Amino acid sequence: PRFFFPLRALGETSGCHASDRSGRPLLLTTPIFYANGPPHIGHLYSALLADALHRHRELQGRGRGRFTTGTDEHGLKIQMTAAAAGSSPEPFCDCMSAKFQELFNQAGISYTDFIRTTEPRHKRAVEHFWAALQDQGWLYQAHYEGWYCTAEETFLAASQVTERPDAHGNRHMVSLESGHQVHWTKEENFMFKLSEFREPLLRWLQESKAAITPEPFHQQVLHWLEQDLPDLSVSRDRKRLQWGIPVPHDSTQTIYVWVDALVNYLTVVGYPDTHHTWWPSATHIVGKDILKFHAIYWPALLMAVGLEPPEKILVHSHWTVQGQKMSKTLGNVVDPQACFQRYSVDGFRYFLLRQGVPERDCDYYDEKAVNLVNSELADALGGLLNRCTAPSLNPSGCYPGFSEACFPRVMDAHNRRGKALAEDYKLVSSVKHLPAHVSDCFERFQIYKALESILDCVRQTNGFLQRHAPWKLRREDPEEQQWQDTILHITLECLRIYGSLLQPMIPNTADKILTRLGVSPTERSLSNLNFLPRYYGERSPFEGRRLGADAGLLFPKLEKSK
Repeated sequence: PRFFFPLRALGETSGCHASDRSGRPLLLTTPIFYANGPPHIGHLYSALLADALHRHRELQGRGRGRFTTGTDEHGLKIQMTAAAAGSSPEPFCDCMSAKFQELFNQAGISYTDFIRTTEPRHKRAVEHFWAALQDQGWLYQAHYEGWYCTAEETFLAASQVTERPDAHGNRHMVSLESGHQVHWTKEENFMFKLSEFREPLLRWLQESKAAITPEPFHQQVLHWLEQDLPDLSVSRDRKRLQWGIPVPHDSTQTIYVWVDALVNYLTVVGYPDTHHTWWPSATHIVGKDILKFHAIYWPALLMAVGLEPPEKILVHSHWTVQGQKMSKTLGNVVDPQACFQRYSVDGFRYFLLRQGVPERDCDYYDEKAVNLVNSELADALGGLLNRCTAPSLNPSGCYPGFSEACFPRVMDAHNRRGKALAEDYKLVSSVKHLPAHVSDCFERFQIYKALESILDCVRQTNGFLQRHAPWKLRREDPEEQQWQDTILHITLECLRIYGSLLQPMIPNTADKILTRLGVSPTERSLSNLNFLPRYYGERSPFEGRRLGADAGLLFPKLEKSK
């Protein structure tokens, strides 16, 4: 082969962000979303996963990071959709791209760059990338014919299509995987010598065991690579497709929309001039429907121009609605902004991140979301905060003191542990180890498990409060007051940890918790949470501090649909 580069054995690192432990810059990306229609919850889910990972990394103080998203605005599908809407492509894309930006801003997506493939910086990057492919001899012209799926902007092999009747009984050829209609197309195109990259791609995945996560998707790519890997058509006849970047020095051809779109990951880091600072320290978050483009075509294209594949490709599955695939035909496409109004922004962020399991499709319906948000955010978490900050239980409005006599670290000579029970020590141990466990969940791209662990500790803390019923203790009795203060101190410390750990997932709610506890913005880093220092004989900066202002219920309960 005519390409040689040092593939970093990712066995040297582990987890989603292990590569940046040294403080190297890290690029985190969502796909750029196809601007043929307004965003739905699948788009939002991709962005939320990336946002939580980015926020978590920032809160850990792990060096410079970029988080990019954007819109993919070229291609036959947009050309046709815009025409059907009575518009030309450019204003149509302006409108759709604005909808994505509006949604992401409303959702609190903390991106650092929003790229549009219609921008001049991107056109320059794509033209340079194409020239590099051509200069290295990886492109050739040939007559190409095959089944083309406009909905997916991809050619399909005969084994990937079948004939099916539509709703009116008319028979059409469709994609086996998606069900979208395909059309037989004959063109003279530029072809990329993808077939020569089967072995390099296999070697990359063997040396980089964690390059594609979760594991089932890694295996899926290996399965694809066991089959034939035909050369890839990377241009379209310009008579058929005008809305795209022309092939340099050939006005009869338009660059294939997927080649155009994938190069965005280089555009955002300054390709072809300054990308070396960031590339290949990149983590792509993608839906399973575009895995082949990101795990086969993109790494092969990068190898062809002498660049390494991205360090990580994190893959997630789809959202269904009451067990059915979302589709305009069924009329069940869920509007994320309507969900924000129904559940609040943080309520819907929480639902998607808590219920979304990357390995399998997840189902949305209103009753499920309401029950989850009410039981976990309003009752378990909100109830805990409200109870231990209420004037009736905490009349001083302060972070009360901790008594080592009531909650000692070791048993006394009579085998007693003050007033604490075995379950209480289990709680302290669970919360002590919670930050490390949550960090491990983020490393493994299991944000839902991080939330599961936090809520398990929240329930344990509610059990601790219920067990000792501090509202029944008499504050006029010095010993009982001391024990009541200790119970509240431990509970508030638990809440401080939960509020800190929830910042990447539900930032507004976490801010309300930490502000109510009097935790300043400079004390919210995840790098040194130092849970319950008084229990370990150390000074607590919070003991005796006044609580923040009462802003009312942390999370008002949602009404069930009638």
